[in-house]
Amino acid sequence: PVTSVAFSPTMKQLVSASSDCYLMLWNFKPQLRAFRFVGHKAPIHDVCFSPSGHLIASASADRTVRLWLPSAKGDSVAIKGHTAGVRSVNFSQDCRKIITAGDDKTIKIWNLPSKKFQCSLMGHSNWVRSACFSPDSRLAVSGSDDKTVRLWDVDRHESIQTYTDHTAGVNKVTFH
Repeated sequence: PVTSVAFSPTMKQLVSASSDCYLMLWNFKPQLRAFRFVGHKAPIHDVCFSPSGHLIASASADRTVRLWLPSAKGDSVAIKGHTAGVRSVNFSQDCRKIITAGDDKTIKIWNLPSKKFQCSLMGHSNWVRSACFSPDSRLAVSGSDDKTVRLWDVDRHESIQTYTDHTAGVNKVTFH
């Protein structure tokens, strides 16, 4: 099954992720073919374009995040740091960071373009299904199978609010 899709900022391409471990880059011009990107070794859970459109990020059950160039070659670089599958990946609006969430109950923040690990945000008691930055990247939000949504102060690396009204796991979060 297809697990995630995302439009490019230019609205000229669509990227899709699947349980078959492939990432597909679809071009909207009929004369251009789709590109299949190979690199993950397990199902891909999430995919997104950077706000600039110059990178694609994918999160996989193989415990990696890959950064891809959206071109015919499909070159990628793997980022490793989670100890279990990665469920979610998102870019900051300024494209200087990515945030990942995983089955190891952590959220991780990485600096770009160096791809260096910055910090872990810990506090969930079950798989973290989704995480994203606020538009100014000062805050992050996460949703988990522990039935909570957490609001995080990114600079202080701490949870500043926990919302507990869900009666089931939270699969997706985003800022308005």
